[in-house]
Amino acid sequence: MIGGVRGRRSIRAAALALGAVVLVALTGCGSGGRGEKMSLMLDVSWLPKHALFVSAVQRGFFEAEGIDLTVMPGSGSGSTVTAVDTGKVDFGWADFGVSVLSRGRGAHIKQVDLLQARSAYAVVGLAGHGIEDWKDLRGKTVATEASGAMTAMWPYVLNKLGLSAKDVNVVNATGAAKLPGLLAGQWDANLALYVSDGPAIDAIGRESTILKWSDLGIETYGNGIIASDKTLRTNPEKVVRFNRAMQKGFLWACQHPTDAAHDFGKEVSGYDDRTVVMAIDQECALNWGTGASADQFGVMDDAGVQNVIDIAHRFLGLKPDAHLTPADVYSNVALTPLHRGDAIQAP
Repeated sequence: MIGGVRGRRSIRAAALALGAVVLVALTGCGSGGRGEKMSLMLDVSWLPKHALFVSAVQRGFFEAEGIDLTVMPGSGSGSTVTAVDTGKVDFGWADFGVSVLSRGRGAHIKQVDLLQARSAYAVVGLAGHGIEDWKDLRGKTVATEASGAMTAMWPYVLNKLGLSAKDVNVVNATGAAKLPGLLAGQWDANLALYVSDGPAIDAIGRESTILKWSDLGIETYGNGIIASDKTLRTNPEKVVRFNRAMQKGFLWACQHPTDAAHDFGKEVSGYDDRTVVMAIDQECALNWGTGASADQFGVMDDAGVQNVIDIAHRFLGLKPDAHLTPADVYSNVALTPLHRGDAIQAP
């Protein structure tokens, strides 16, 4: 059993709601230890948005593919990329921009199954505390971590809003301090993934205001499954089986959010089903993109990937001499994509 800690309204509970206390891996639920052992590292520690992964394992989708899967928490997409690149784990769930940047710096990994066709980047504040729309940002203070894709891309947001750097005060905070600082009134909003911070705020009995970057026309791929070049080259069938189980299990959870929330509660304590369902619904709203591959779950295309490469060059520190092409970054060869409206049956 994976443990968690929760208080309803305290600032301390807010810090715990961001997943700082959950360290144990979810191992082989539903498989009884049968099948080929594989491992998946998430982007961060356990949060309600990860309920879809828990449910996919518990409902037997991986067992049906002959896989005994261990799912473990991560500590940032960069660390997840490193774990896959070095062979510590078989697969990872990582931010697409971080994957591109890591590839440009020598990591031998590719995105192989895009679970978030759209990014969850957002400005997240507390409802009724002065920020209800983008126009309210002028003169406000927002907190962000000192590094990371959202911090690097913030000038892009300001440009879209017609604001300069001096119009919005930006302060640095650790990931663990951002939500407590927001609740304590140290700043007005956070730069955050709304699928993480929105449910975390809900979990402590508060309501959030979410300003999605995508509403400004900042469209980019979010998180997807990564695998190593070596695995794709030497054992592509392994990736095919993993992706098939992941896609079916993920979309099943989207179609049965209450059941998936119950599955998550069996493994990660401390969250109401209502909060987990909120996170699942927000996560699943990112499944489908707007490009040429919009109706094929998990599928990437050259235009979408090139957009992320261009963003990485412009904002994320990808060096000009890192001449990445989309083919360097992603592969659809191990995908049997599902489509909008496909009804998924649990095994």
